[in-house]
Amino acid sequence: MQLNVGIITVSDRASKGLYDDLGGPALQEASVGYGWNVLESVLVPDEIQDIQRAIRSLISKGCSLVLTTGGTGVALRDVTPEAVREIAIRELPGFGEQMRMESLKITPNAILSRNLAAVVDHLPGKPRGAVECLGFVVQAIPHCVEVLQEVPTSC
Repeated sequence: MQLNVGIITVSDRASKGLYDDLGGPALQEASVGYGWNVLESVLVPDEIQDIQRAIRSLISKGCSLVLTTGGTGVALRDVTPEAVREIAIRELPGFGEQMRMESLKITPNAILSRNLAAVVDHLPGKPRGAVECLGFVVQAIPHCVEVLQEVPTSC
């Protein structure tokens, strides 16, 4: 299954040009490695409305999967989970659980991560950490997107 992917880096400092976005390019490289088509990558500040606008924009451009990096820690400015939950129609807790479980094998700080996956509009920290977490759940993504794209039949 060919997935069209959008990538969002959530970072106040990178969006102001104070440092380079490393997470977005790392996720893009990983996505291409999985054989996915990356339609667009964007960089937004840690603001709920900006994150939601970016998600909706990528979906409207044909992305069936939107990956985010950043904004999932415990800092008060980290609002990615809250932004996603506000527009989600269904949360998929197994993805976040798997990401944390596998990440705990790498760092004890993984317990602080608020990773999640959710279905939005009928679609579903560190650069290395974002790519690792994607790798922990990558096998479930194509099937999830395929199921969500099926047209319901009436009886």
